[in-house]
Amino acid sequence: MTTRLEPAVQPVRAARPAPAGHANAVLVAALLLSMLTIGIAAWAAWLTIEVAEAGPWRIVLGAATIGVVVLAVLTLVPVARGFRERGRCLRAFAADDVVVGRAARYRATHAGWLAMGYCLPVLVIAVFTLFLLANDHAVQSTFFDTAFMAQSLGDILVAFWQNVQIAVLAEAFVLVWGLVIALARLLPGDAGRPIRWLATVYVDTFRAIPSIIVIYLVGFGLPLAQVPFFSDLSPLWAAVLALTLTYGAYVAEVYRSGIDGVHWSQVAASRSLGLSYGKTMRFVVVPQAVRRVTPPLLNDFIGLQKDTALVTVIGTVDAFTQAKIYSSNYFNLSSVTVVAILFIIITIPQTRFVDRLLERDARKQRAKG
Repeated sequence: MTTRLEPAVQPVRAARPAPAGHANAVLVAALLLSMLTIGIAAWAAWLTIEVAEAGPWRIVLGAATIGVVVLAVLTLVPVARGFRERGRCLRAFAADDVVVGRAARYRATHAGWLAMGYCLPVLVIAVFTLFLLANDHAVQSTFFDTAFMAQSLGDILVAFWQNVQIAVLAEAFVLVWGLVIALARLLPGDAGRPIRWLATVYVDTFRAIPSIIVIYLVGFGLPLAQVPFFSDLSPLWAAVLALTLTYGAYVAEVYRSGIDGVHWSQVAASRSLGLSYGKTMRFVVVPQAVRRVTPPLLNDFIGLQKDTALVTVIGTVDAFTQAKIYSSNYFNLSSVTVVAILFIIITIPQTRFVDRLLERDARKQRAKG
């Protein structure tokens, strides 16, 4: 009788995790990127000091670019911290302490990504500096000639007041006109169908036509056609009318989305209490809708403020028109850069304010569950 031998069952062992994993690749990439950033920043600093004209401007530019070099060197700090955590990870895995090893590996990887994240903006600044210095700093002298910018600033600020006036007036009219169009698109019943169609055609038409064409048609077409009252409008009021017509279509859609977002039970409860459709909209729906659409309304108004530069086509002496006069007389575009900076100054605070409103609304929604 033969005895059958059963093969021995080998115990299955868990696969031993890689000690450093992809932390090695991340740290090496971060180190290489940091060295590249330091090299380009140092090159930009050296060229700036060499190319810049002697005097205070060279001192300012030199200090700024040296500061960029210092920031580039500081990107090595998280890289060094990452390699230190990598060593701790290897020692922990060698001692079979998997928990400590994995934690150290995560910190090493995070430090590498952190270094690369800080390298990118410094690298962008250094490359932009090299761009300004290209062709014997021709770009810098064409777009960022500080002496010429200071010379044109006063007249451009006076003309920029026209842009501010047009934007404020147009925004006030757009708020009312857009709400009227939105309510027209939402009129109920068969009797309101023709008005809904008319409002829809208006919105679709003016959202399709570029703003500059509307401004041109209103600014030149109405006086040419001798339309009563409208033909006597000044360029400022013609620009306000054109921007109101254009942005009224966009804002009407924003209002309509806010009104549609109010729960139908609000309307049902109001109508059950005996309120008419008009009073329901006035006292219940519209106030809630306006609060909801404030951030997108502000976004549209930021676009409207930028489009005030288009009124130059109808002869309004705004900031862009004044800058073009300077640039054509002196063959330098630094005055146009001043206009861009002014728009940035008035736009960025509004953009950050919109972000805060959106964040606040998001917190409220999360709190409500």
